[in-house]
Amino acid sequence: MTRLAETTTKASDLLVRALEREGVQYVFGVPGEENLDFLESLRTSGIKLILTRHEQGAAFMAATYGRLTGKAGVCLATLGPGATNFATPAAYAHLGGFPLIMITGQKPIKKSKQGLFQIIDIVNLFDPICKMSKQIVHGDTIPALVREAFRTAEEERPGAVLLELPEDIAEERCTAQVIEPHQRYYAVADDAVLSDAVDLIKKAKMPLILIGAGANRKNVRSAISDFVHSTRIPFFVTQMGKGVVDERSELFLGTAALSDGDYLHCAIDRADLIINIGHDVVEKPPFFMEAGGKKVIHVNYKSAQVDQVYFPQVEVVGDLAASIVRLQYKLGTDLRFDLSYFETVRQEVESHIGEGVDDPRFPVTPQRFVADTRRVMGDKDIIALDNGIYKIWYARNYKAYEPNTVLLDNALATMGAGLPSAMAAAFLNPDRRVMAICGDGGFMMNSQEVETAVRLNLNLVILVLNDGSYGMIRWKQAAAGLADWGLEFNNPDFVKYAESYGATGHRVEATVDLVPVFEKAFEAGGVHLIDLPVDYSENQKVLIDELAAKACLL
Repeated sequence: MTRLAETTTKASDLLVRALEREGVQYVFGVPGEENLDFLESLRTSGIKLILTRHEQGAAFMAATYGRLTGKAGVCLATLGPGATNFATPAAYAHLGGFPLIMITGQKPIKKSKQGLFQIIDIVNLFDPICKMSKQIVHGDTIPALVREAFRTAEEERPGAVLLELPEDIAEERCTAQVIEPHQRYYAVADDAVLSDAVDLIKKAKMPLILIGAGANRKNVRSAISDFVHSTRIPFFVTQMGKGVVDERSELFLGTAALSDGDYLHCAIDRADLIINIGHDVVEKPPFFMEAGGKKVIHVNYKSAQVDQVYFPQVEVVGDLAASIVRLQYKLGTDLRFDLSYFETVRQEVESHIGEGVDDPRFPVTPQRFVADTRRVMGDKDIIALDNGIYKIWYARNYKAYEPNTVLLDNALATMGAGLPSAMAAAFLNPDRRVMAICGDGGFMMNSQEVETAVRLNLNLVILVLNDGSYGMIRWKQAAAGLADWGLEFNNPDFVKYAESYGATGHRVEATVDLVPVFEKAFEAGGVHLIDLPVDYSENQKVLIDELAAKACLL
């Protein structure tokens, strides 16, 4: 037995070694008794365990780690209820395109001592919302499964992977060796396809560039920015494409924060060609295609997912940066377009977004709290948004200057992700200002993670937009002409709530105080929660009434 132990490796140790070889530095999670062997293997490794207060918090943090680094974030949970708490973050990563590895425990599979207690089929449960979902049935398969898990999670289109490690497999001895990861490269688009794209662009009179989430996942900013400014073609962005190109550019038309009907859509409707860079139909389509209508060039790592509103005529598939550079080279500089109408739309968008930025009313209006947020955040500072009506206001009114500085979810659009996402951003970027922006409803869904943020000594400001209701649904309810019913609730004293976790609480009592409170919190460091009463009466006026009355014949 001694000789066997000297020549073999415990399976949980082998799993941790494989994770280390993949470059894993952190595992976010809530361990259970089924994870104890793995936990002991972590203890003696170079990987740090980030203990959270809920499995959702762990997985949202890990997914955001993947979103910001391009390397899969790793999270840990036990079997049964621990594993099922990963379901929403798995879907969040799956739809959002964030690389995520989930490791869950399970009872012994070789023999059962407890019947079916806590046992459900996690592998098949997660299969529809993962790129790969596997149970580890033998220790010697661990190196190959880990290597395949990271390849699958990180390659385009990124997403979630689940590995289930049963107790008896974790403790068994095995002889396999870890597999060395290697650099992967994407293919380059074919010259014939690039020539087709060039022909379409040169035939266009009023082209636009659309930048989507896929362009925010890789380091392609320089290539896309050069393409935009060399061709002088105006651009607009999806919510998850914000910041790829500096939105202070004179060519920036705006964010497609609404599905249709905004001032920006006047330009989109008039365009005869859209060069669609890094977008897919997971985000609500910011334009609608019709047979015989505008042409579309799809530029992405993968081919288009065709549906009734998206069927591009040319697909430039391959490494995104290489495709854009080669497309720019083939286009040359002799481009002639009629872009005067787009400039008129840009001025119209700027005019409307500029309204209300100094509104003194209290409770604070969306235009004012968005503008005040922009006033205190630097070019590289990060805001992480939960989900609510305010997300539309930030997407529409808050200009992003750098990639991945506006973290929002316009794919699954789940509540409860904003705080953990901001925590991951602050954890990875201690030198930047990071702000979590949450509605009072979404904040309370994972508010227990304030304790985690304090324990991790994060520098983080949490802005809680307090209207005592599920505001987005209430707005939709009113817009549908229905009675105002069923969506109001009471909140705790947020200042005392923050203090109970060891954070600092602030309550804004006058609009003029918001910027000074922001600055005070950031300068002090640590975790600060700001309770901000908000007035959403502008939703109806600005997002419905004014848009319904607008005319596109500008």
